Amino acid sequence: MQKRFLILFFGILSGFTTLAQQTMVTGSVKQPISLEPISDVTVTIEETNQSTLTNELGVFTFSSDLPLGEQVLRLTKDGFVIQRYPIVVNEGETLTINDMVMEKDLSGNDLFTITLSDDELNDDTTGADNISGLLSSSQDIFQRTAAFEFSSSFFKVRGLDSDNGSVLINGIEMNKLYNGRPQWNNWGGLNDVVRNQELTTGLTPSAYNFGGILGTTNINTRASSYREGGRVTYSSSNRSYTNRLMASYASGALKGGWAYTVMAGRRWGNEGYQDASLYDSNSFFASVEKQFGDKHSLNFTSIYAPNRRGKSSPNTQEVYDLKGIQYNEYWGWLDGEKRNSRIKEVEEPIVMLNHYWDISPKTTLNTNVGYQFGKLGNSRLDYSGGSNPSPAYYQDLPSYYTADDDGPDNAGAYIAEQNFLNGGQIDWEYILTANQNNNIDTNGSEPAAYVLYEDRADDKQLTLNSILSSEINENILINASLNYKTLKSENFGEVIDLLGSTVGALNVDSFDNFQYDAQNPDRLVGEGDKFRYNYNLYADVLSGYAQAQFKYNKIDFFVSGSLSNTTYQREGLWEHSKFSGDDSYGKGKELSFNGLGAKAGFTYKITGKHLFDANAGYIERAPSLRNTFSNSRENHNIVRGIEEEKVTSFDASYIFRSPIVKARLTGFYSTIKDANEVGFYYADGLSGDAIAENETSAFVQEVLTGIDKRNIGVEFGIEAQVTPTIKLKAAGSFGDYVYDNNPDLYLTSASFESEDGSISYGQANLKDYKVAGGPQRAASIGFEYRDPKYWWFGATANFFSNAYVDVNALTRTENFYLDADGLPFNDYDEEIATELLKQEEFDDYMVVNLVGGKSWKIDQYYIGFFASVGNVLDKEYKTGGFEQGRNANYRELRDDNANPSRVFGPKYWYGRGANYFVNVYFRF
Repeated sequence: MQKRFLILFFGILSGFTTLAQQTMVTGSVKQPISLEPISDVTVTIEETNQSTLTNELGVFTFSSDLPLGEQVLRLTKDGFVIQRYPIVVNEGETLTINDMVMEKDLSGNDLFTITLSDDELNDDTTGADNISGLLSSSQDIFQRTAAFEFSSSFFKVRGLDSDNGSVLINGIEMNKLYNGRPQWNNWGGLNDVVRNQELTTGLTPSAYNFGGILGTTNINTRASSYREGGRVTYSSSNRSYTNRLMASYASGALKGGWAYTVMAGRRWGNEGYQDASLYDSNSFFASVEKQFGDKHSLNFTSIYAPNRRGKSSPNTQEVYDLKGIQYNEYWGWLDGEKRNSRIKEVEEPIVMLNHYWDISPKTTLNTNVGYQFGKLGNSRLDYSGGSNPSPAYYQDLPSYYTADDDGPDNAGAYIAEQNFLNGGQIDWEYILTANQNNNIDTNGSEPAAYVLYEDRADDKQLTLNSILSSEINENILINASLNYKTLKSENFGEVIDLLGSTVGALNVDSFDNFQYDAQNPDRLVGEGDKFRYNYNLYADVLSGYAQAQFKYNKIDFFVSGSLSNTTYQREGLWEHSKFSGDDSYGKGKELSFNGLGAKAGFTYKITGKHLFDANAGYIERAPSLRNTFSNSRENHNIVRGIEEEKVTSFDASYIFRSPIVKARLTGFYSTIKDANEVGFYYADGLSGDAIAENETSAFVQEVLTGIDKRNIGVEFGIEAQVTPTIKLKAAGSFGDYVYDNNPDLYLTSASFESEDGSISYGQANLKDYKVAGGPQRAASIGFEYRDPKYWWFGATANFFSNAYVDVNALTRTENFYLDADGLPFNDYDEEIATELLKQEEFDDYMVVNLVGGKSWKIDQYYIGFFASVGNVLDKEYKTGGFEQGRNANYRELRDDNANPSRVFGPKYWYGRGANYFVNVYFRF
């Protein structure tokens, strides 16, 4: 009996001793202020597969196979702000962290994403490319600030365009082959269902593709990933639309392994902040998923978001001074309504089928097929038989009269000023009358003097890919993918309104009298007929990447590589009379480009709070379709010496993270080499003897080849939870983005008499000029207050500087100092020329924004309200602009600058004045 007692005693003692030596992490999660426990919080030890949920008391415990040393706990729960807590795990010890806090996420970041997607993402009416959508899902303070505070100024992170980042939906890349940029309108107004995003920034590794130097955003629309329930939202704004209504519902997991999510939305308004900028958009979404056992799942997604919006014009400073920053020259009154001549219409449905295969607990294979089709159209007026209908045409403005060669015509200037102030819009009645008069011309019916036509691109694109992810062991993760996409793009002009003409439009170039369709000369076209040009573009891309990630206690690192092949071809469906035969008709030469990429990086964990991160990459990529052909509307001509672009990038960051303060400081450097750019404009003051009838003016295509750019700078972000209810935050970027060489420039035009329709002007002296595109320096400081009763308020002051006008490259070539006979001007003054060619820098400015909201829980329902006021102080500021090409030589530019008001000054875009966005929602 005594022996049994001793055995039992020592057994129990041994058990207690073993328990005392066990390594454990335990703790609790609560709400701030009230310290109410939060259940069902997912607590994860970062960079491991270990996670658990808090119980009804907010308590969690880890007790097996714990990694030792410095670790980070990540707390996540839907509706709460993600939190990260650094810890140190010692062998044989129990670590207890009680009363960790999580705040309700009432900021409505999805609402910000809504306004960005609708207003400012890749909108060609602004003259700027915006990458805010690539950042809106980020938890990084700098990237959130760039998306939500800097976007209205068209700030570009690290000075890079959005074609340097990838946007994917369920692993399928959505960047357009035409220009490399995502078309955000394709899923606009569907914010409830596109908020599930995975973001990798810069060169950091992505599980889906190799990516660009701005990173990858993958939007997950898998039906089973949405929280069960519904949401109805109404919004009002004076930015791009005036009203928005959305409704969504997700079924959650159903019997039989089914799940579905649906959404519909509408956005509309007669005009936004700019005059006559109508908005008319509908959005539909459906996602259905079926699970087949534990290993297989099929998901079908369809997206249909047709939208129409009125464009707004860039204007000279003279026009803004007369009419204000909301002025838009593209519209006029017709039958008591504002009619905009420039409408952008996008209707490109997306369907995709995704197969998810869990080969093993550590290996997955995702195979996808996606198809996108539809049309993209941009309307404009053709005036081949009449005068320029632009109400801001230079001959109708006061500056034209004050610049008279015989001295200022003040009376004429006054009359022009009064006419512009009292009118200043398109005269639709005049246009209709001109066409009606042509219908009854005494010498026989005449073709339409004016027609409204649309530049169309009707794309059909098929994408196939497979994405593999395999965890070799707890330290090594492998990713790989193989991708194929094929595109047929039908490009043509189409007459959409004959504007009262019963005869039709003449399909002839009235400026040079060339036949657009030489095999059907002098053809009259009606509404719905093709007009001016008609051709197809073909593209095929085969690519793949492989990546290995290594994760250890003190250091993480990765290596990644990619290969690609891209082919392009043009097919002319019409023969242009200037470029006869196979120069424009039939299929042209097939072009092939090979791409490769390599990148690597590491994160060194100095301590749990202090980290150092560095990444480097090199990419060779095909030029975009847009910049491959010098003028695809007229001929097969390929940009001279075209080759793959070379991109190099490096960044290094110091990261600090604690429960109170989170901060990051990053230095970055990138170069882009051997790039090409093709632009279109009307040029005056051209030199050379290859212009028809010895003229010095022509509508030209400007081709810059071999462009090098260099971007260098630093960015930072810091936020501090100074009290449970108050958070302070600051972010900034200070960059220098310049041209790094003097690229070659040549012009092409149907007006040129050379065999290939081009004139070479040698090097454009662009080295050290600033690359235009938003401010190169930006900073923000602000705060947030979150009350325990679920209302919140925030304010930011944002500072911008070092923004520049986009210089005209032609005026930086030999054409600037050569007369029409090809000899230098005899009155050329170097000092005056230097001043004339100095790049304009816009004024510094500050924008103050306010945001706030409140939410209520009524039983199991939620009601929320959110409002933001942008540019509270109503500051006027320029977001971008470009020099006109109408003064391409020294004399013309000198004389124009000497005028009281420039006739052909730069054209600018202004940011919005004071504006608002209000949102209410009901969630169930």
